[in-house]
Amino acid sequence: MNHSATLVVVPLAVLLLGCVQTPAPPAAAPASDATALFARFKAATGGPAWDSVVALRSEGKLTTGGLSGKVSEIEDTRTGKRLSRVDLGAIQAAEGFDGAHPWEQDPGGEVTAHDAPESLEVARTDTWLTTRGFLQPGFAQAEVSAPREQVEGGARYLVVDATPSGGRKVALWFDAQTSLLARTAMRRDRKIVTSVLDDYRAVPVPAGSVRIAFHSAQDSADASGHTDPREHEEVALERVTVNPALDAATFAMPAMASSAHIEDASGVTRVPFQLINNHIYAEGTIDGKPVHFIVDTGGANLLTPAAAARLGLEGKGKMAASGVGDAQVDLAFARAHEVRVGAAVLANPVFFVIDLGSLSAMEGVEADGLVGFEMFRRFCVTVDYQARVLTLAEPARFTPPPGAHVVPFDLAVHIPVITGKLDGLPVRISVDTGSRSSLSLNSPFVRAHDLVKRYDAAPERVTGWGVGGPALAHPARLGTLELGDLAIKDIAGDLSTSDKGAFANPDLSANLGGGVLKRFRVSFDYEARKMYLAPNAGESGPDPFDRSGLWLTSEGDGLKVVRIAPHGAAEKAGLRDGDRILTVGGEPTKARSIAEWRARFSEQAAGTRLALRVTDGTRERPVELVLADAIPAHAVLTPAR
Repeated sequence: MNHSATLVVVPLAVLLLGCVQTPAPPAAAPASDATALFARFKAATGGPAWDSVVALRSEGKLTTGGLSGKVSEIEDTRTGKRLSRVDLGAIQAAEGFDGAHPWEQDPGGEVTAHDAPESLEVARTDTWLTTRGFLQPGFAQAEVSAPREQVEGGARYLVVDATPSGGRKVALWFDAQTSLLARTAMRRDRKIVTSVLDDYRAVPVPAGSVRIAFHSAQDSADASGHTDPREHEEVALERVTVNPALDAATFAMPAMASSAHIEDASGVTRVPFQLINNHIYAEGTIDGKPVHFIVDTGGANLLTPAAAARLGLEGKGKMAASGVGDAQVDLAFARAHEVRVGAAVLANPVFFVIDLGSLSAMEGVEADGLVGFEMFRRFCVTVDYQARVLTLAEPARFTPPPGAHVVPFDLAVHIPVITGKLDGLPVRISVDTGSRSSLSLNSPFVRAHDLVKRYDAAPERVTGWGVGGPALAHPARLGTLELGDLAIKDIAGDLSTSDKGAFANPDLSANLGGGVLKRFRVSFDYEARKMYLAPNAGESGPDPFDRSGLWLTSEGDGLKVVRIAPHGAAEKAGLRDGDRILTVGGEPTKARSIAEWRARFSEQAAGTRLALRVTDGTRERPVELVLADAIPAHAVLTPAR
């Protein structure tokens, strides 16, 4: 379902780029000369004074999303290794860089090394900042632009773009009058994170003193430049210690807490599930009380506010969460004593508390929330779509399904990402059991390769619904997806048009959902970074795709028309947004689930005539709906550019 909600703490290394207090700064560097600009900054910091600094420990207060607490960081300014910890009362988390990989310890205790290329790219730039790469000879193998003048709020800045070798571009804003570093800006995930630095104070070092920014304000902007106050963060340092004692274990990734187990001597548990709209619904318990979960590799453990209240769990904080839709929604944190799925037990779990909006009406199924990354990180998980059985195994007891194709993956934050080719184009694809679609292509990838034209895609329509509302895309029939030695043909794809939400991520090409995954018995081994795909019998034909042109939701005794697809069968039949369908072929729509009606509208042949009884709220009327293909059964591609 591609939910995401990330607590982003600015690397305190950015705050620790300071300068020595001097009576007057040197003359301003010419705007065309980055070397002179950095030399001015270095002179203002006391030059050789920094040579005596090899490590720093900073401690202070973090305020964000209605929560406040402690934040601390230790950094090695020679190697760029670092360790950060956050304690906001409701949640505790940590992150670090051990010299090879960035790692993260989540509020629930899960520990993960992030090995995705985009994670390593960001880590290289953070390391460059920690080691003050712009003060080193040759800028420590970074490409650096000529400074450009920027006037904002009456202040003049000299802005330099730096791209460390193998890293991500970061913008450094220097105050033209004081030479202080006033701001940094870099893309993290799909947003530009900007940190404004101020309140510089003198800190003694062995060879003099340096000035350090004791305050940072951070905001995240989407592609349109919009920021959300729920994502605003403030860091106020209280103390900085120079050259604290370090040992080899200081920056090492911590061991994962042993808070998960399977209460069966076999180390394996099997749980039946329902497959509805390609979503996996399973039963579980939280603190002994029954819950109805969606099983979702694209999300984290999550509860709706109603479910949290029923379970007696209090949500704390007010942050922002995003998913496939354009909007962001409130997010709080709640900690339970335990969550169980079958005999699999996870102690002291932290749940995101998020309102899923109209998702239950869209699905026709009430869900209390999700089990996601935390369960997949702790156990090896197999989804047998054909038998409708979910198997969780302790890693030492896991056996891959026989005859399976092995697909390696890396982890982009919490989501498994695989590589392959789509009709000859290299792709990086997130794997998301919580998505009902087959393959949703991200909008930057769609635009970069002119895919709407190449696939002769259908007009834009609603193709999905999740956190943040509807997902808009052009439906298209894709050709062949190659994953190693596995070829998957004639996928019904969605070509996203969104500039917000999960499908606007420029680091990934696409999102693989249940429409394709249900063709296989799928296993995930997060520790080994492997996915196993064992083909199911009878699941090799072209993906079915909606032939009605309707996006529906359950309402009362009928099906409400939420959105009509342009030029589709429903529009030609005279149906309108807001109509309610009461009967289909004389059968009351309440006699079947919305999932069953969607299946009928997808699987019945083009040209099938369906007699509907419809109301607009004031009067009933008959409508004849003639099903029609929105996309062909097999791909017909124009040549790639």
